[in-house]
Amino acid sequence: MEGDFVLPEDGVSAAPEVLALARVVARLRAEVVDLEGLVSMTAVLERAKGVLMTREGVTPDAAYQQLLDRAAQHRRTLLEECWITLGRTRDRPATPPPPQPPFRTVPVTPPEQHSSPFSTSRYVVADGGRPTGHRTLLARLGQGLAGTRTPNEIAQLLHSVLADAEDVDAVMIYTVATAGNLKLVGHAGIGEAMAGQWSHIPPLSGVAAMEAIAAREAVWLEDPELDAARYLLIGDPPERWPSRAWLPAPGNGAVTAVVGFFRTRRGPFDARTRTLLRRSVRLCGGPLREDRGPHGHVPLHADVDAIQTIFNALSGPAVLLTPLRSRTGEVEDYRIDAASPESLDLAGRHGKELVGRRVLENYPTVAGTALWEGYLDALTMGTVYEGEPFVYEEVTAGVPHQSVYSVRASRLRERLIVTWIRHDTSERETRRLDDLQRLGNLGWASWNLATDTITWSDQVYAIFDRDPTLGPMRLEELPGQLLAEDLPRLGAAVQRLLDDGAAIDQHFRITSAHGVRHLRIVAEAQRDADGSPLEVHGFFQDLTALRGAELALRESERANLVQRGMLKAERALGAALQDTLLPVPEQSLELAGLCVDVAYLPADSGLNVGGDWYSAIELPDKSALFVVGDVAGHGLAAVGTMAQLRFTAKGMTITGSPLPDVLGRLNALLLHTASGTHRATATMVMGRYEPWNQRLTWVRAGHLPPLLIRGGEASFLRQPEGTLLGAAFDSTYGQAVTDMRPGDHLLFYTDGLVEEPGEDIEAGLAHLADTVVRLVREGRSGMLAKTLAGLRPGNRDDICVLEVHVPDEP
Repeated sequence: MEGDFVLPEDGVSAAPEVLALARVVARLRAEVVDLEGLVSMTAVLERAKGVLMTREGVTPDAAYQQLLDRAAQHRRTLLEECWITLGRTRDRPATPPPPQPPFRTVPVTPPEQHSSPFSTSRYVVADGGRPTGHRTLLARLGQGLAGTRTPNEIAQLLHSVLADAEDVDAVMIYTVATAGNLKLVGHAGIGEAMAGQWSHIPPLSGVAAMEAIAAREAVWLEDPELDAARYLLIGDPPERWPSRAWLPAPGNGAVTAVVGFFRTRRGPFDARTRTLLRRSVRLCGGPLREDRGPHGHVPLHADVDAIQTIFNALSGPAVLLTPLRSRTGEVEDYRIDAASPESLDLAGRHGKELVGRRVLENYPTVAGTALWEGYLDALTMGTVYEGEPFVYEEVTAGVPHQSVYSVRASRLRERLIVTWIRHDTSERETRRLDDLQRLGNLGWASWNLATDTITWSDQVYAIFDRDPTLGPMRLEELPGQLLAEDLPRLGAAVQRLLDDGAAIDQHFRITSAHGVRHLRIVAEAQRDADGSPLEVHGFFQDLTALRGAELALRESERANLVQRGMLKAERALGAALQDTLLPVPEQSLELAGLCVDVAYLPADSGLNVGGDWYSAIELPDKSALFVVGDVAGHGLAAVGTMAQLRFTAKGMTITGSPLPDVLGRLNALLLHTASGTHRATATMVMGRYEPWNQRLTWVRAGHLPPLLIRGGEASFLRQPEGTLLGAAFDSTYGQAVTDMRPGDHLLFYTDGLVEEPGEDIEAGLAHLADTVVRLVREGRSGMLAKTLAGLRPGNRDDICVLEVHVPDEP
């Protein structure tokens, strides 16, 4: 049986590997047949082009384009159009043919000696004695196919063309219906009764038509007794046709149609008849792949096409497997009928290149594995198979390749949907190594001392800025790129490596098109049995960026040290100025009958001195002046502004200037002394106490309000108008008057006493009032300024507190 392999007849099952090998042989044999058909089609095409070139006077390319255009216009295949063109040429000869004898004989040439599809092994007398060959039959068939619309018309056409020439007495055409059933779609020469009896064939084992579809190979039934024992023969009675053949209609995807030829005479089909029947079915392949009804074209394998359309949108690998069953109904292989674009096997085939291939023929080592059993379980029981990762090895071009796969299979009607994940460790490790070299800017190199061959990875070429087409750099080329001062050290290290095998780790510099590069080489030698270095392995690393960062860091450290020294000197100078300008930081004094307690604490951290300051002096008229101010910023500039404000305020007040006027002139002073790079601002509160009437007149410039403690209660004084000093030229300042009573405590302070990071200033003021009230009630009102300042450990800003206490009546 052509195109088949025979199972052992002794009842002993062959090993899966033997079956797989047999299937590979069958596949190769089928490919040879396909190649023969391709050669035949090429010959038909060239002959048709020659006819058009002679008849139309066109070039070969133009003739080919005419064939394509006509085939598209009449919805034919290219092969059909070629046969029709040849048939028309025979029907309309350019010159009358010479007289022919009634018949003639032509020697039969063995099939392998024929190089043209037009060679014939026999002729029949037709049309008044004119000989008819295979070429003429195929031309008639191709011309007749142009007018057919249904498979039934195709069957009648085949019967009419082949009945006399090849003793074909009947033709039946089946297509694959749902659930694997066969449906009779065309017949000729069998009668309606037989057609009705065999209109549907269930998916049973032992049906030759089903075997031809499943195996995609022709089945030739030429021994009635033996065939009746092996197959369920179609026809009533079966011995009516002693010889018959079932040929699958070729297609791009799954085979969905099969053509049966029936003969009433005994005897096998000879080689030339088999070739003619194959070519006839191949010629009908296009029309049989679609039912040409009055309303258009309806695919006979729409389910596979629909699945392929879905697969085309998938992002991962997936295939549709159709089981191929043996004569006993057992699954002997699977055919790939649809595949997603990202499906890829170890041989590099992907997507539609996999369609039509069989599993065991292309991947024979799968036979007998857990994967194969999982496919069978999913197909028979409908369960979803999800196997553990397994190692699959395939030999491609004599080189073994291994990959690890995880496979999932689920049933879809009578087929399987298979998806998989490839865990290719070698590719993954290679990718990781490439990423490591790229991210670390290093590349490996090896040097075989026995063969004097050097191998570089791709990254080494990038490090040395070398064209990969030049190959690795020889050792004698390296000195030309090294800086002269680095050559002795590197040369000595390499010599030790080659002489003693001592590992090296050496830095050196090279010149490149992008400037000087700082490189590092780490290498060690492998020794032979005698201890002599045999091969050197190591890597080069580009440290240019790291070296640049190191130099930048050193420069930054040097600049930081210089800046640090300057800041320390500035702080020391500022502290000395502050100590000179301010009175004793903590002191208690009596002014105008009042007890005054002062505390000043600088910030705990930072190199810059602050601008907080205070004054508490007696004026010429025996009244007392109290001032607390805070200059924005730190450093010498803040200290200078503080000294300017402090002494100017004292001077103007001593000369009798009203307090609002003092603030106005201080504001103008800051605005007029501002430079382009420095503009000073400050807050300030100032009060004048008159002992003869115990009255306090006070003004403010953007400062926090004074806190009054009277009768065990705390309240902030209502603030007069007054904005920040140095903020605007049109600032105005008002004043407020407060009568002091015996036992009162009045606090002037800077924001360092109440501010907390991330906390509203109102919360700080409330906390200050509560603390002062608590201290007074606890009898700790003596030296209240020092106590409040001491309760602020870890202060982030300078603190200045001035407390005025009116003694009780004597």
